[in-house]
Amino acid sequence: MSGYRREKTIDLGMVVLALVMSAALALVQVRGDLALSPGLGSGTWPFDRLVFASPLLIGFTWAVNPISLVAIGALWWRRRWPTAVAVVAIVAATITPAVVPLIIALFTVAVLRPARTILTVALLALLPIPAHFLSSPYVSGVPIANAVILGVLIAAAVGWGLFVRSLSERTERAEAEAVLRAQRAQREAREDIAREMHDVLAHRLSLLSVHAGALEFNAGASAQETTRAAAVIRESSHQALEDLQVVLQVLRSPDGSPGADGPAPRTRTGLAEVPDLVRESREAGMKIDLDADGVDMDSVARGAGPTGIAGLAAYRFVQEGLTNARKHAPGAPVRVTIAGGPGDGLTLELSNPAGPGGPRDGVPGSGQGLIGLTERVALAGGRFGHGKDGAEYALRAWLPWPA
Repeated sequence: MSGYRREKTIDLGMVVLALVMSAALALVQVRGDLALSPGLGSGTWPFDRLVFASPLLIGFTWAVNPISLVAIGALWWRRRWPTAVAVVAIVAATITPAVVPLIIALFTVAVLRPARTILTVALLALLPIPAHFLSSPYVSGVPIANAVILGVLIAAAVGWGLFVRSLSERTERAEAEAVLRAQRAQREAREDIAREMHDVLAHRLSLLSVHAGALEFNAGASAQETTRAAAVIRESSHQALEDLQVVLQVLRSPDGSPGADGPAPRTRTGLAEVPDLVRESREAGMKIDLDADGVDMDSVARGAGPTGIAGLAAYRFVQEGLTNARKHAPGAPVRVTIAGGPGDGLTLELSNPAGPGGPRDGVPGSGQGLIGLTERVALAGGRFGHGKDGAEYALRAWLPWPA
């Protein structure tokens, strides 16, 4: 059922309920007893009551004042014009015992209208009661009790409407917050994807660029050298596709694990793979001095090194540093220092002579890798810094290494 049809069904039910309850109240009250201003309803009406007799209800006569019928019928438009319907119900309840449509109309105003309108309508509904007793100061007994009942009913209708309104607003606020959380999660996921794609592809593509450039400018290379460079290009391309496939499988899987398209390719995401990373770059012609004497790399290779986010951040640190050195200081020697141990943390440093004027701007993707690396290290609970140190440009990081 559509929302509009559902609302109209509820409105029709409210009209029928008001009619039935108003007729039922007419059986137990004297005319005018539950009017907001009983004195105005104590006169003789030409069409004072409409009487409905039914053979199914033997012995019962339902009586509804025609003005009450107007207020009851107006409830059909209570959603579209809640304030106007409430005013009609107040006028009807002032001179006839139209209590039920008044309560429903006040409830609707409390749900749909702002606080100022709610207060105005509620005071307007309560105003005839003290006005009646001021005009008839010697009234006592049943009229006073009825006035108290009416006041309680009006307050209850407004209070219940405000409660329902708060529940509705809370639900809408929760839905809006859920949408914002989903949008924030999508934005963070896009940033993670962009960072991961950069980390995975930048290193491999820079290696391809180095070897392709060597083939282009070394036209007199021997067949053996050409074959060796082509093999390195093929291997780097294969590894780039392998790494890209890992990322895509994780993105396609709802739980973040490799999908069911086949076994997950071997990933390079830990400190133990750093020597292989250095070897590949050396084969591409880079001059790299790896100083890992401060770390037991044999134990790391057996799985004793930093794991999880810290291990991945260590690998990405070296990968990003080597990539930047190739892009911004081609041909310059690079020194990679790894030190630390369980309980002390892992200290990483990568430095190379800065090119003319330092790292060049305008390189595609310039700076994004360092931003992503900063976020990775911070997420792992570490510290990261980079910048010129004399004639060198250096990257430094510290990562936690639990004992």
